[in-house]
Amino acid sequence: MANINSPYFIGQKAHINRAIGAQTLPVISMGLDSVRTYQFEIHFDMPGGSDPQFNKDKLTLAAKQVSQIGMSIEPIEVHRVNDKVFYPGKASPENLVVTFDNFYDPKVANTLWQWFSYIYDPTNGKYLTSMGNDVNWKAPRATIVHLDGQGQPLNETRVFGVWPIAWKTAEFNYGTNEFHTIEMTMRYDFMEHVVAGTQAVGSALTSV
Repeated sequence: MANINSPYFIGQKAHINRAIGAQTLPVISMGLDSVRTYQFEIHFDMPGGSDPQFNKDKLTLAAKQVSQIGMSIEPIEVHRVNDKVFYPGKASPENLVVTFDNFYDPKVANTLWQWFSYIYDPTNGKYLTSMGNDVNWKAPRATIVHLDGQGQPLNETRVFGVWPIAWKTAEFNYGTNEFHTIEMTMRYDFMEHVVAGTQAVGSALTSV
């Protein structure tokens, strides 16, 4: 049972003590700072069939919003005598939705549409026809970089085997005053979260 006369942040942990009146700022004021939701970059390694002249850094500049990224494990329900317990089953990644500003130059909307139409071309109803069977239609990796207050990388959330499942323009409206956007919904096969700069894949546990 908690001791109400000795709160956690005051008496239990000296290294995060409030230390009001000390020569330095209390740790709870500055030392427990967090990543802001707007402190990020997303980088794409485009698939082999994309336009080689396109500067993929422009996708990073155009990206203005990234959805939640995650993976869930479906539990297996097991009945044993009079008990019901659960074991880990199949893992399933979630959709990744990225919103891009519709740049004049380069035409980001065209690049994203080109990628989408590689998967399915609605003009002829065919799949993967523009790229051929020998060209990978999935982007090898997309990396969301978490930045600190000085714009330096802290952590990276990486997704692998990325490909678009939906391409959508934002609404056009005379009554609004904002930039037009393109929304791309993507699927991915695998993911990991690591300290920024970690080179090896699958090293999340050893990189902290």
